[in-house]
Amino acid sequence: MSGKIDAKNEQLDDEQGVAVWRFWFVVSVLSFAVIVLMYRAVELQVVDQQFLKGQGDARTIRHEKIDAHRGMITDRFGEPLAVSTPVETVWANPQEMQYDARGLRELANRLEVSETWLTKRINSNKSREFIYLKRKISPAQAARVTDLDLPGVYSRREYKRFYPAGEVASHVVGFTNIDEMGQEGVELAYDEWLIGHPGKKRVLKNRRGSVIKNLDLVRDAQPGRSLSLSLDMRVQYLAYRELKAAVMAHRAKAGSMVILDVATGEVLAMVNQPSYNPNNRSKLSTSALRNRAITDVFEPGSTVKPVTIAAALETGDYSPGTKIDTTPGYFRVGRKSIRDHRDYGVIDLSTIISKSSNVGTSKIALDLSGEVVWDMFYRLGFGQATGTGFPGESIGLLRNPVKWRPIEVATMSYGYGVSVNALQLAQMYMVLGNNGMKPPVSLIKTEGNIAAEKVMDAVVAKNVRLMLQKVVEKGGTGTRARVATYDVGGKSGTVHSVGRNGYEDSQYKALFAGVAPIDNPRVAAVVVIDGPQGQEYYGGEVAAPIFSRVMSGAMRLLNVTPDNLPLMADQRTLSLDRKQTNSTDNGRVKG
Repeated sequence: MSGKIDAKNEQLDDEQGVAVWRFWFVVSVLSFAVIVLMYRAVELQVVDQQFLKGQGDARTIRHEKIDAHRGMITDRFGEPLAVSTPVETVWANPQEMQYDARGLRELANRLEVSETWLTKRINSNKSREFIYLKRKISPAQAARVTDLDLPGVYSRREYKRFYPAGEVASHVVGFTNIDEMGQEGVELAYDEWLIGHPGKKRVLKNRRGSVIKNLDLVRDAQPGRSLSLSLDMRVQYLAYRELKAAVMAHRAKAGSMVILDVATGEVLAMVNQPSYNPNNRSKLSTSALRNRAITDVFEPGSTVKPVTIAAALETGDYSPGTKIDTTPGYFRVGRKSIRDHRDYGVIDLSTIISKSSNVGTSKIALDLSGEVVWDMFYRLGFGQATGTGFPGESIGLLRNPVKWRPIEVATMSYGYGVSVNALQLAQMYMVLGNNGMKPPVSLIKTEGNIAAEKVMDAVVAKNVRLMLQKVVEKGGTGTRARVATYDVGGKSGTVHSVGRNGYEDSQYKALFAGVAPIDNPRVAAVVVIDGPQGQEYYGGEVAAPIFSRVMSGAMRLLNVTPDNLPLMADQRTLSLDRKQTNSTDNGRVKG
């Protein structure tokens, strides 16, 4: 009996031992868990307290971009040519959008888009948190959209580029894309200067993405820097109006005009046809984009005959009165025959220019050699970039063969076998007007002293200008370029257009280049009319009148004192006679 009791007591003791062991095991586990939790709590709240804060901020705090507007472009007097105006962009978070057919229809109406397009736009981007609904609209239209108070539809401030001068200055100014990145013209060439640098700010948002509070500024926005162009919009409007009217009147393919300040090299006007409106590019054609005055090249024809004459005068072997025998109005160079409009007989250098004698110019060039004539062309900027930095500028063609063939020398002397753009040709006349000094051509307004390079003797330049004056007087080829109350000078040119198969017999470019006033030039200008139709197609008939009308207005706009008033006629005649340089070989005939 006692044995059974002892066994039972032993069993009870074992059970009690197991219970105690389980108790302390559970207590140990719970204690350890408490310690771990306390350690983790201390770690999060003391050691690594930024973790929870960061997790909270990640769900409520966002960084938003502060847009910076692009720099303004103005003309030389501060007239705005390109400005960035504040607008609104409507965007949406498709994941938050909850709409019915009526709400969607009203949203489409206020956005002025089709309901079908809007539905497709939202449904195809359901997984995204940001899509544009309509960019850069007026604040009033954006307000009408946000007034609907639709979930997931928001607006934000942006800037839109606007061009007050429209198509008048479009080829120079250019334009930007919707993100205000330069695409053409000065906008592209000076994009890094004009572009603004956006800022950043921290904001507190609710779960729907709405901004509750602006917290702090991370980085302030830096607006782009402004740019002052050399253009004088008064002259620009005048040149644009006259060029457009002439292109329409002659049913021409295209046209260009460039006006330079002879003292500074600044481009006062640069216009082209066809043009385009940078504020509305929905029907823009590629051909209208080109700034033809810089990108398109052509053979300058007779407009560069003064270069050959200048090279001759510079040698000292020729003077304005030197006689050249052009009889019988043509002569052969190798297998080619060079012709004048008629037999001018024995004429001096001034008459060669005023009558535009190919024979006389060719004989002078052949006497000088190709190297001498080429050197003068090169010094005047042919075959080189003008240095404006304008995108797409063409440098033209000025060949310098190892061995000159006589026909190459002859054709170069009267503007064939050479190609230039309108700006290069204007640069050449600028040098003549600036007494042989060549300042750098610039589309940007220049300040301070201008470093000009001397490329021609001043006396030579003045003598050539006097010859150019005779071109617009009675008996010259450019009489329609005359300007009332001002003495001007220039040279007309008519060249065959070049097509796929070479020269086109019935297509021409009508040219006129000149300076005004002739005694103390203020501007140099070039007019190019491409493909005039009808009976009139010569440079003296088509391009010269444009020069006359534009110079007449430009002289007054630039406050240039008239030098050809009726009371001054006699004095002007005497002055011209005295200025005409005569040399001892006036009676000797060359050629």
